[in-house]
Amino acid sequence: MRGSKSVNQPCAAHTLVRNELLGLNPISHSEILLQVFGNSSLIGLAIVFFAGLCFSLFSPAFNLATNDQWHTLKEGVPHLTVYTAFFYFSVSCFVLAIILNTTFLYHPILNLPKSSLKAYLGDWNGRSWALLAGLLCGFGNGLQFMGGQAAGYAAADAVQALPLVSTFWGIVLFGEYRKSSRRTYILLGSMLFMFIVAVAVLMASSGHREQRS
Repeated sequence: MRGSKSVNQPCAAHTLVRNELLGLNPISHSEILLQVFGNSSLIGLAIVFFAGLCFSLFSPAFNLATNDQWHTLKEGVPHLTVYTAFFYFSVSCFVLAIILNTTFLYHPILNLPKSSLKAYLGDWNGRSWALLAGLLCGFGNGLQFMGGQAAGYAAADAVQALPLVSTFWGIVLFGEYRKSSRRTYILLGSMLFMFIVAVAVLMASSGHREQRS
């Protein structure tokens, strides 16, 4: 009976993060990471590194799918349009999300308690924010891919300005760096300034790229 009761409970990691987003957790972000990952910082770093690797490769892969720089298509075969490639991109994300979520519900990593699909579907607290995040991400990816086809994918990736946006939200919305030292603010400002300069240079260079027949 104990085992069946624990299976029907929502995943502890989901509950921790959800409560933090809703302001129901009187604990810090570092405490959440300690409860989710424990002391296995190496595992956490490995997961983050792998996620960054995957995230950095999907835009070049999309570029290859639409422009075929490696000439894998036979002569006369038309390239995929941005909209067709984006459709398959979205379908693969949907399928992979179902597989990963279902797998980690029943076989969680790092000794987290098991949950179930029934408990997952029955817990709708905070799901509206997750759905909104998915809609915004999908809409942004579609615009990024269309912009990449027009101005170049390197320029489109840079114009996203992810470090600028994430830093802005971290400071304004989540109160990060609130009581940091002066040296931290100097380093943060320098990082943002150099990123802005890099984006400006990349945008300027995209206007001089060779036009393809």
